[in-house]
Amino acid sequence: MPELPDVEVYREALEQRVAGRELVRVRLRSPFLLRSVRPPLSEAEGRTVASVRRVGKRVVFVLEGELFLAIHLMVAGRFRWGGPSAKVPGRVGLAAFDFGYGTLLLTEAGSKRRAAMHLVAGEDGLAALDRGGLEVLHAGPAAFRTRLKAENHTLKRALIDPRLFSGIGNAYSDEILHRARLSPMRWTTRLTDEQVDRLYRSARDVLTEWTERLREQAGGRFPTKVTAFHEDMAVHGRYREPCPRCAAPVQRIVYAENECNYCARCQTGGRLLADRALSRLLKKDWPRTVEELEERLGAGAGEPAG
Repeated sequence: MPELPDVEVYREALEQRVAGRELVRVRLRSPFLLRSVRPPLSEAEGRTVASVRRVGKRVVFVLEGELFLAIHLMVAGRFRWGGPSAKVPGRVGLAAFDFGYGTLLLTEAGSKRRAAMHLVAGEDGLAALDRGGLEVLHAGPAAFRTRLKAENHTLKRALIDPRLFSGIGNAYSDEILHRARLSPMRWTTRLTDEQVDRLYRSARDVLTEWTERLREQAGGRFPTKVTAFHEDMAVHGRYREPCPRCAAPVQRIVYAENECNYCARCQTGGRLLADRALSRLLKKDWPRTVEELEERLGAGAGEPAG
């Protein structure tokens, strides 16, 4: 799922291309995309785009007359930029937004249609779409500490909760926690002040660095490599690869459709966090430390004993 750095780079690219331009026409290929009824989508056509905002993980087109066209890409939604009246891709295409000199295409890979678009009137209507999460890059350490400890959750759960923090998801939460050397399963109310400050600095640094990195990769062109995994990430999507800090193999916890990636040596004092599926399978054979895991893999060449 595109997160704050990815969505921000999308926002910048769109602002450069459509701010001050008329949204001539919206071609809706998938009716499931539009989640609002009033005002009707036709009200957006013929209006000038005043600016483009980011609200959490949503890209919002601010139209004249206080109308807001908000798009959430969810997991597999992506934007493409095409020429005038560009054709909507057949299998993955959801919609096209014609701006006369160019077209913004919205696509979604896979069979599930999760991307969502709302057209709302007024700032109050837009605020209703905002989950209320804190914008870490615009907040001071005191506000961050208050929000983090408002509820007792694991750090992983807290960082990805859009009611608590804005724009952070599965990928960048892994990177933030690795940078801060904190366990994803540590409880928020048990953090020391020093650990909270370390997490705050890590969150700001990771989000800023990746926004700058993705902006540089785009090089002024429309972003085409928006993905949940990037080669230079420290732990996210790098299961069993060496941690860039200590070279221990990156570990993971799989749950539902997501996974949590971490370095046991850097973040949990060498202790492996129990993966529910593997724990049930291996029971007492589940290794407790990264050293024990390495010994077993070394002894069995990575294969379970017969």
